[in-house]
This record gives sequence, structure tokens and C-alpha cells, in this order.
Amino acid sequence: MRPYLSHWHLGFRRLTSVKSKLKSHFQFGVYHSQLLTSINAEDSWSKRYATMPEKIQEDAVKDNPSSSMLIDSFGRLHTYLRISLTERCNLRCQYCMPAEGVELTPGPLVMSQNEIIRIASLFVSSGVNKIRLTGGEPSIRKDIEEICSQLSNLKGLKTLAMTTNGLALARKLPRLKDSGLNLLNISLDTLVPAKFEFMTRRKGHERVMESIYTAVDLGYNPVKVNCVVMRGFNDDEICDFVELTKDKPINVRFIEFMPFDGNVWNVKKLVSYAEMLDIVGKRFTGLQRIQDHPTETAKNFTIDGHQGTVSFITSMTNHFCSGCNRLRLLADGNLKVCLFGPSEVSLRDPIRNGADDNELQQIISAAVKRKKASHAGMFDIAKTPNRPMIHIGG
Repeated sequence: MRPYLSHWHLGFRRLTSVKSKLKSHFQFGVYHSQLLTSINAEDSWSKRYATMPEKIQEDAVKDNPSSSMLIDSFGRLHTYLRISLTERCNLRCQYCMPAEGVELTPGPLVMSQNEIIRIASLFVSSGVNKIRLTGGEPSIRKDIEEICSQLSNLKGLKTLAMTTNGLALARKLPRLKDSGLNLLNISLDTLVPAKFEFMTRRKGHERVMESIYTAVDLGYNPVKVNCVVMRGFNDDEICDFVELTKDKPINVRFIEFMPFDGNVWNVKKLVSYAEMLDIVGKRFTGLQRIQDHPTETAKNFTIDGHQGTVSFITSMTNHFCSGCNRLRLLADGNLKVCLFGPSEVSLRDPIRNGADDNELQQIISAAVKRKKASHAGMFDIAKTPNRPMIHIGG
């Protein structure tokens, strides 16, 4: 029996009251005060394991034969490109897509395979060494294997990753690995099948778990599992997720709930890094912070006796903008230099109008130079117009 099957009952009684709890935890002002107290507590786990900014740009520039195209006005070198292959998805996750759905970019306006490879090749030749494929759900794109094969053969690319919901992954993964896909993140927000169906508005929990274990069997190490933590929905499962790391090379990544258009973000749903770390630290002994690279988005930890690791993505309460090395290419060909910024510039249109590589480099360089030092605070982000996550790419 797969280990996840024994978890079906956990939190099930709470499922029927999830909607009401999400609406009625606390009054906003009281909760806001409690949240800030949690974040700033001198004796909190997050204070103990705070990430200290480091200046790495000079060394990074020496180590990467990069053009200035990828260096912003604050000296940050961008070596990581996330490419959304499609806006379409086979799930309807509540934090990603509004209940009424979203208007998708018409097929002819989505980047073609040739356009994706051309843009990616330009970035890699300029110093990008990691590409992550996202969506929508990237695995449903029919030419996904050919895209992986061509990208993995780009000289200078070290890592080809993909973030996927895992629903249709298990049967495709052997071929994707043969095509050069060497890093994998699978999104899963609950170990309870009924809650999975509530959150995603679809069935398929067992298929996602099958994909996770297939990835382990194929030798992916680690297999990263992304979990967006939301108060009143899955915050009672944090320790159950940590148990997945006991005997397998799984890296569970707890992500603070972030605001995007249509996902009805509310600070009362946010479970902070400090709170999550405190929960894990009280349950598991030997929690040790790993020395992370300054461009690392996650705060990573080992646990005594566990083969895998746990991580925290703290975009809301402890951002990592000073070390940001990421750029995003959306499925419609727009370049987005900050996940939470509304600014975008099209690369698809210049390509279709006959622009050469030098012209594209100038457009990219100008966009990168306009990147701000950091995103706004979480309350300002919640009020700033932005696209739904299904459009941006997870």
C-alpha cells in the first residue's frame, strides 16, 4: 500500500467547514497584529534561521560569461529563466484560477516551439544556465518532449526543470527524463483526497502521488513537492507532509500563500514562515538550516534521521529580492522581470515582426534594467493589478 493512502482521513472532518473558517477566523486588525508579532518575535525560529543578504554579483559575473543584458541596475545577474509553455491546465486550483475561470490567450498568440527555442537560446548564450518549464500545466503540451530535447541540448544550460501538478506525469516522465529533464517540482497541497478535490475542483489525488513515487523510482533526487499552505485548509497537514521526507529523497517546500488576481487572497489565510517553522521545530528534532546559495528562493533544512529535506518559500514575510536571479517568459511571449510586478514586454511580437537577435537583446536588456530593487509589501501587492497565476506560470 502506498503511504499516502493511510492519510485519507486526516482533516476530513474539517473539510465541511473550510469555507466558513476561511471567512471567519479573526477580525482583520487583530489578525494583522498577531501576524506581525509572529514575524518579528525575537525568539522565533525564523529569526534564528534568518537569511542574510550576500553580495555575490562580482563572483557570479566572473563565473558566467554573461552579456550585460542579464544584469539589472542593482547588479543582480539573472541566470534563471522560467518559461510558461501554456495557460491551459487540467486542474482548477483555487489559489491559481478564479472560480469563473479565466480568458485564455488564443492558440495562435501562444509561443510556438520555434519561438520558445529561439528565445531560450538567446538567454542561454547570454548567461542563463537554468530553465524551468511551467504553465498552466506544461505536461499537457503535445510537443513537450521535443521542447525538452532541444532545450537540454543548448550549450551552457546546466539545469532543465519543470513544475507540474503531476496529474498526467507518471506515464510521460520516463520519456521526459530521456529528453533531458533533470529537475522536477510537483505541486500538491493536501494528502487528503477529498480536500484535494475541493481545492483543485477535480479528482486525481492518487495520480499525483503516483507521479511523485515514479519520479523517486526514476532517480530524481530530490523530488521537490510544492505545498501552498493556507490557514483553515491544510495548515493541519504540515507535519504529515514532513513525514514524506522520512525515507525518500523528497524535498517538501512549504510556500506562503501569495496574492494574484482572482485568488481571493486574504492575510487571514496566510500562515507565516515563522509559524510554519515553529510547528515543524516542535514536532521534529534535529532541524538544521542548510547554508543556501544567496540566489536560493527557499530556506532549506535537514532533519535528523530523514533522507529528504524541508524548505520554506517566504515571499510574503521574509522576501529574497536582494538575491533574485529569475526572469519569466509567459506563454504569450511576454517577458516579466518580477513575479509581483505588473510590468511586461512582448518578445513574441518583435520576433513575428522580423526582429533580429540584437534587437531582442536590446528589448530584454531594457526590461531587466527597469527591474526594481524589491517588490512591494504583501498588503500593497494584494492591491496591485497583476495577472492570475494561470497566466503568469507557476
